[in-house]
Amino acid sequence: MLDPNPSSAMTPTDALTTPALVEVRSLTMIYKMGRVAVRALDNVSFTVHPGEFVVIVGQSGSGKSTLLHILGGLLKPTSGSVIFDGQDLAAVSDHQRTAIRRKNIGIVFQRFNLFPTLSAEGNLRLAEQIRGVNGHDSAHRRELLRLLNLEHRLHHLPLELSGGEQQRVAVARALVNRPKLLLADEPTGNLDSENARIVLDMLRQLNAELHQTVIMITHNPEAAAFGTRIISMRDGRIIADRPNRLQ
Repeated sequence: MLDPNPSSAMTPTDALTTPALVEVRSLTMIYKMGRVAVRALDNVSFTVHPGEFVVIVGQSGSGKSTLLHILGGLLKPTSGSVIFDGQDLAAVSDHQRTAIRRKNIGIVFQRFNLFPTLSAEGNLRLAEQIRGVNGHDSAHRRELLRLLNLEHRLHHLPLELSGGEQQRVAVARALVNRPKLLLADEPTGNLDSENARIVLDMLRQLNAELHQTVIMITHNPEAAAFGTRIISMRDGRIIADRPNRLQ
């Protein structure tokens, strides 16, 4: 298991000396359900700097999943803006938003979403092709596989892998294009406690060794403890934003 307190981790102070990677400004999302307007997000604002591992916590209905989908360019907000690496995701076209996501944002979902007829390596190579990666950066791929402990499982189909191994393949797939931001949507929701700990350890190690910026949502306080900063949400609003003093 990976070192739970890696010495090479980027500290919150280190991260704040760099320009912001994500700036969320007065973000509001309203869903129409017949005649009823549901305010999923209500004037949300925060900033994320490169190298941070931010965890967004809250119970079901708090707005955290809607927020993550907007950060990933999968949804367009009702109002407000998300400035990602200098570009407003809410202001660009759907085509431009898709291009930004494919090039700069990796997403890991609760469901692994692996292609069942492709091996672990096949899933990675397909992701490279979709994102336009030339596949020649073998050193980067080897480093990812080392960190995720997948070297010996590359030629196995998803059904031949444990749940934890499938999620690690999903993490590797999200990182093949060297994204500036990794979004993780309840990545341990389908895992037992042992595999959940392994995946969380590896996310933290990716953040520590590769300085990968991570935003993860979870309802689990134990999972939240792996981040360097914790944002708490309730009823579509941020109620707390604090560094994780346990790191």
